[in-house]
Amino acid sequence: MRKIVLTFGLIAGAILSAVMVVSFAFPNQIGFHSGYIVGYTSMVIAFLMVYFGVRAYRDNVAGGRIGFGRAFTVGLLITAVATVCYVATWEVIFYKVTPDFADKYAAYAVDKVRQSGATEAQIAAKAKQMAEFKEAYKNPLVNIAYTILEPLPVGIVFTLVTAGVLGRKRRQEGVAAA
Repeated sequence: MRKIVLTFGLIAGAILSAVMVVSFAFPNQIGFHSGYIVGYTSMVIAFLMVYFGVRAYRDNVAGGRIGFGRAFTVGLLITAVATVCYVATWEVIFYKVTPDFADKYAAYAVDKVRQSGATEAQIAAKAKQMAEFKEAYKNPLVNIAYTILEPLPVGIVFTLVTAGVLGRKRRQEGVAAA
């Protein structure tokens, strides 16, 4: 199981990391709004590796049969490896490449509220919220926690779907389906 989890988890992590690096190489062309679209699209593509990894485990290790629980475990481990790669890449980018990210993101968020026609009180509330975010985000543990929460839910959804689809035990040859 370890080889399959590491292989497919690292492939998924490489996809996530590569897209993140490319996105930060072109910040003005992609921007924050499109960055969300690019980021979550890459997560969907990367977490397809959960399906392929669980299928490889089922076919090559489990003799063609796998229950929901085992499929979920393999998928969750693949998701964990990919998430660790994503978080490690972000930490390097945040602290070494774009240490002013929180300032730029806060300015973007406040400007977005301002452009939506919000009142001065709403704009001030958003500015206060973003100032608190920037202060909290300086703490590496908070930074890591926020970063984990980006890919992890997507990976869990893919894991649940994969375990549901592949986790059904195959019927024995010759048994008629009801």
